[in-house]
Amino acid sequence: MATDGKNKIFLISVGFWLIFGVESYSGLDHVLTINPGGSVTIPCHYNEETQWQMKFWFSEIFQLRTYTNTTEENLSVIDRPDQSLYTVTMRNIESRQSGFYYCVLESEGKENTTYELFLMVKSVPDVSVLSSSVSGHEGSNVSVQCLYSSKYRDTQKQWCRYKDQKCFLENKTNTSQSSSVQISDDGENSFTVLMNGLRLSDSGWYFCSAGNRIIPVQLTVTEAEPEHVNFSTE
Repeated sequence: MATDGKNKIFLISVGFWLIFGVESYSGLDHVLTINPGGSVTIPCHYNEETQWQMKFWFSEIFQLRTYTNTTEENLSVIDRPDQSLYTVTMRNIESRQSGFYYCVLESEGKENTTYELFLMVKSVPDVSVLSSSVSGHEGSNVSVQCLYSSKYRDTQKQWCRYKDQKCFLENKTNTSQSSSVQISDDGENSFTVLMNGLRLSDSGWYFCSAGNRIIPVQLTVTEAEPEHVNFSTE
């Protein structure tokens, strides 16, 4: 399935991030664990210049392509060109759906895999969140609690942004063009991500990770509420 394109993108991505010394992730190492009957939304990013290409979600186990703007009972693939991504929502997930999945762009008969993951359906997910969607006002703070199983207690914990593949590590205070990020691990079964001084540009898709186990989270940052000025008359 789009092997040449997939390998090409992977090699280019690795080379780019090694050159710039940025903490990054490889989609080849991502394992998403979901409990039977659960649901998940996965973002598939693309470049603005490729927004006119055909886009689809590919299931390796079923050899099934689902193109964008398809809505079925348990699967929706919706293009969001204003955000340069399409989202894949899988609902009522069954054990038989465990396997590799790919975000793919198609143009003139050529296919390029932009992201891949392995979906594992199990009764107790390795990594999960209390809420897959969080929001905050510009300038405020937001926190996300990421839960993990005991098997991943001693693995590296990260908070990563899908769009540019930037990852923030535990026990470090990271600052960049986005807000500052702090990650604290309780050493038992959860770690907390605190984003301070939110900016509108922080809006987007992230994921919690422990080792190579991940779970997506959507962050929405809205404009700061105007300050209320009290006028008093004597």
